[in-house]
This record gives sequence, C-alpha cells and structure tokens, in this order.
Amino acid sequence: MSSFIEKPKRSSLTSINEDGSRHAIHPAKVSGRFTTWKAIAAYVLIVVYALLPWIRINGFPAVFLDTEQMRFHFVGLTFVSQDLWLAFFLVSGLGFGLFYVTALVGRIWCGWACPQTVFLEHVYRRIEVWIEGDSIARRKLDAAPISTRKLLKRGFKHVVFFVISVGIAHMLMAYFLSVPQLWGMMSGNPGDHWNVFLFVFIFSAALYFNYAFFREQLCIILCPYGRLQSALIDDQSMVIGYDSKRGEPRGKAKETGIGDCIDCNRCVQVCPTGIDIRQGLQMECIGCASCIDACDSIMDRLKRPRGLVRYDSMEGLAGGKTKLIRPRIILYTLLLILGITVFAVSLNGLSSASLTAWRAPGASYYVDDMYIRNQYMVRVTNKKNEASFYRLSVDNGYPEGIVKGIDEAFLVESNAEVVKIVVVLIPKQLFTGKYDVEISVVNEKGDSLAERTLGFVGPDPKMLREEISKSEE
Repeated sequence: MSSFIEKPKRSSLTSINEDGSRHAIHPAKVSGRFTTWKAIAAYVLIVVYALLPWIRINGFPAVFLDTEQMRFHFVGLTFVSQDLWLAFFLVSGLGFGLFYVTALVGRIWCGWACPQTVFLEHVYRRIEVWIEGDSIARRKLDAAPISTRKLLKRGFKHVVFFVISVGIAHMLMAYFLSVPQLWGMMSGNPGDHWNVFLFVFIFSAALYFNYAFFREQLCIILCPYGRLQSALIDDQSMVIGYDSKRGEPRGKAKETGIGDCIDCNRCVQVCPTGIDIRQGLQMECIGCASCIDACDSIMDRLKRPRGLVRYDSMEGLAGGKTKLIRPRIILYTLLLILGITVFAVSLNGLSSASLTAWRAPGASYYVDDMYIRNQYMVRVTNKKNEASFYRLSVDNGYPEGIVKGIDEAFLVESNAEVVKIVVVLIPKQLFTGKYDVEISVVNEKGDSLAERTLGFVGPDPKMLREEISKSEE
C-alpha cells in the first residue's frame, strides 16, 4: 500500500489525522461492471437535470416551479397554491420510498443517484484527474512544496470548479425562472435583479466549497442518512460487504492455508470515503460498489472466483440464506401501495379551475327596509393552459333570495385569475339566523369544478322580529 494512504480505523474517520487535522482523500481509478453502470446512470441523471427546463409540454417547461405566480408545472400538469396540500404526499412519499429502498438494497441512493455523489464523482473528480493526474500524482502534489507548477495546476482546477458550480446553480434557477427569463436576467444589468444574482452567487460559492474542499465530509458529518441506516436496514437487507469466511486469514497470493484476500488494500484505495470494507458495514459507506469492482479485478488476475466483496445481506455474508420477502418488506409494500393509491385518487380529483371566496371588506352585513345583504369576493383561477369561460353559481338557501353578480359567463385567460363580486340579499322577514351559502364555479358545460362554503350573517333574529313588528304597527 502506498505510504500516501492513511490506514482506515473503525474508531475514527480516515480523513482525520491523529492531531485532528484533515487530509484529502484521493480515491484511485477503478473500472468494472458497477463502475460502468454507475457512470451511465449518473450521466443520464445529469442530462435529465439539464434538459427538463428546456423541454416544453403544453406551452411550459416540463418542470417549472413558478414561485412568483405560485403556479407549478410538472410534465403537463399545472398546480396552484391551493393544490400545495398534495406536497404532503410528495414529500412523505419520497421519504418513505427512500426508507423502503434502503430496507431492500441498502444505501443504493447514496452511491448511485444522490446529487452529491453524481456531481462529485462524475464531474468534479474527473476534472481533477484530467488536470492533476491519478490518485498517486494528486497525493504527491498535495505533499509538494509551493511552486509555479503547483499553483498553475491548482489555480486552473479551482477556476474550472467554480465555473462548473456557477453552471449548476444557473441550471437550478432555470427551474424557478424558466430559461428565457433567466437568460434575460443574465444578459441584463445584475442590479436589476440583485436578489437572483445574489442567490446564484451564494449558491455557486456553496457548491464550489462543497465539491472542491468539503466533499465526503458532507456525507459523513452533515447528511443524517448514514446514521439512520442502522434503523432502516436489517440482517436481510442487501448491502456491500466482505466475505470474511472466504477471505480470512489474509496472506500473500502464493501462501498456502490462507483465505482469498491477499491484503492488497485495493478496496481501500478506491473508496471515496476512505474506509476499509473488510472492517464491516460502516456509517461512512455510501454503497458506491467501487470496492466490489476493485476486488473483482484482483480476483480475476489471481484466477479466483469473484464476490469476495459483493452485494449481499449480512445473513448471506455469514453463510445463511437471504430473504428479500419478509414481514417488514410486505408491510412497507402495502403502505407504499396505499400511499400511491391515495395520491392517484387525489390527483385525479384535481379540478381544472380553483375557487377562493371571502367576505368583502366593510361591514359583515347591511340591512335596509326589505333585505339583509352580504357581499363576497370570489376569485376564480384557470389552471388550464388555454383560456376558458366560467360562470358562478350560488345556493343561498332561500328561493326568495336575490343573488347578484352570477348571471354572465366570464373569460379567464390561461393560468390567470379573475375576481368577481357576489351579493346575496335575503328578505328580512325570512331570516332566522346564520346559515351557509355555497358558491361554486361551473364550466361551459355546466359541470361544477370547485365550490366554497361561506356564512350568511345578519342581526339577531329576535331583535329583527321585534323591529319588523314595530314597523308594521
């Protein structure tokens, strides 16, 4: 093993020296089936992330979180602020889905799809290798004294890192501003949009610091997922582990009476968090499978079976049989199906228009010689991507009552809203106390799209009766 590599310990982080200082981890290059599939998955995710704001569906980007107008477009569906209750299903569903996947296959999210891993290992790390060389060359450069060559290499690398970070930050902003609007801001005076400019700058600086310096510390220190895995997995969950029964005792390749592990430390050299997988499942392991490819390549050279380090359950590594279908997974599956069903029903029940109603400013009610009058403000939002005609309908509970403001159909432009005033008048002699008024919006076909219930209020009925009696005398 190279002297540049710190020997991993289970009692402390590999990246932390005995005096408390930190040294950079430079994982060695590895190739193999898992490395290939990881790279394909990573670049597919990066391409999807970069292209979603450019792909237009029904006139809007595939994913457009228009926070200014409080309208959110997702693959052709449009949601307004009144639909945000669906975010409960989205957030809880993503969290539960992550728990479900972890119970089955461990931390596959961390090693294969987490943005931290995707961008660090497949963008920033590759740029670093291109500029500074392989892991040995980078460790030598770390240890080398300050020189023109070192400053040029490091300076160029960090300039490229910051440019990439700025690009990622702008791609994120495109999800909230749309590409044309973002380009207009980029082409204009930064002072005209200082808040957006400041956010992009701060976010770019955070990305740069993370990917240039903090790196694996985010997974180890900040991300709570590694600490949760002890509660999320069990002995039947698929994890990356070392077959100690087959590998121990370790020794040289040509020695007799030893296991298959030759203690080459190749699995340590390629680990992005610097652990030794042979010491067992650890919090720092992100399930990237680099150690599997590294060990398999050594086994191939020694003409020994692959799988000394492999995906398996703790039960399987101990020589038992893995049971993927177990009570925990059955319960998780049923809960997941239930959640998806409820979300699908809720999504199917969404209307193409939303209705918000509230009492008009001023007095709660007005009384004249004949009527008690309540006034309401009604906002109709067209959530469709085309203009539509709507009409208001009011059930005031009294056939003798009068409703004003609902006679004519009105046009609402695409993703726009119209506020109407509705006036309800009830004869004084019929009023018996507070009751509900139902206001609904209907389309051109007469189908009710949304409704709201508001209270109709007036004076005390007993006092009102006495007043009417006196006036009649």
